[in-house]
Amino acid sequence: MRMPGRTLLVLLLWWLGMASAHADVPPPWRVGVLYWSETIPSQQTMRRGLERQAQRINDKALAAGERGLQLLPEVAGDGPEGVERQIRQMYAMIARRPDAIIVQPSDNAALAESLQRANQVGIPVIAYDQYIQEGELASYISTDNYQAGYLGGEYIAWLFDRERPLRLVLVEHRRVSSAVERLNGFLDGLTAQGVSYEVLKSYQAIREESGLRVGQEILRDFPEKHSIDAIFTVNNGGGLNVVKVLSEAGRDEIAIATVDGDPESVANIRQRKLTRIDSAQFCAVMGATAVEHAYRLLRGEQVARQTLIPAFPVTEQTLNLYPGWEGALPPTFDKAWPSLYPQWRHQLRVKY
Repeated sequence: MRMPGRTLLVLLLWWLGMASAHADVPPPWRVGVLYWSETIPSQQTMRRGLERQAQRINDKALAAGERGLQLLPEVAGDGPEGVERQIRQMYAMIARRPDAIIVQPSDNAALAESLQRANQVGIPVIAYDQYIQEGELASYISTDNYQAGYLGGEYIAWLFDRERPLRLVLVEHRRVSSAVERLNGFLDGLTAQGVSYEVLKSYQAIREESGLRVGQEILRDFPEKHSIDAIFTVNNGGGLNVVKVLSEAGRDEIAIATVDGDPESVANIRQRKLTRIDSAQFCAVMGATAVEHAYRLLRGEQVARQTLIPAFPVTEQTLNLYPGWEGALPPTFDKAWPSLYPQWRHQLRVKY
């Protein structure tokens, strides 16, 4: 169908007006974005939060006739191959000379040399979710992972008497800084509540496959009911399958504390299926904060060198307060269990 001549004229004038209005606006800043996984649900939520915020930034910049962002995304993938791929992606991105790089590191040490290379050529690097051990980050955004573990420790302490040491099994991962911080926080949370504990055994798992294997190993190593009091898993990626295996074996006497806030794990709390607390991340907020910091840096504004987003203690007492991975931080509330910090606070921890 042909448009009337007047309509064509109006559209042409509109287009010319838009082009004229933005003729003096420089091209968008090019921002490399190195994602870790395309299969881990929490990380997919972080990516959605990042890209939605980038779109909001661009919409606002366009309306104001200002410079926006062009994202240059890459995905590393899971496992050792993903770590190696992300190293190559980082060097390749540096060679493209973007205005900034945002990275979710797949390993807390593997990107050290490439970060130092970015420092040498003057490309600011913003990391989120996990730190890079060496080199200088322009900004680092993460869940307060120590707090996430600590919340689990103090809550598990509330569930048990103090007549004997707590018999504890750990499911950890030593190559990821966030996992190490969570474990340290969990053990400190127990200690702060006056609970002594005995670590019966420690296992390594952070992915579904390793979680399945570890769940089976726990059953093999501790076949008798009431031989374990509690298990701490550093994330839902491996922890959900630990819960699944033990639940199917009828080991519902075990109390599990974990971290992430996966909807399936939240459902386990609701159904009282082993998991008693899941210290949840605000995944979309984390991704959005990372790209917001990149944008502000490129505009010459000051941003915090470190931003820690509070973890939320999802328990049967707080289920109605938890907004999910996509949600914003809820208001401050009083904890229902004993704590040296009796309020959960709607508050970021920042360092400049």
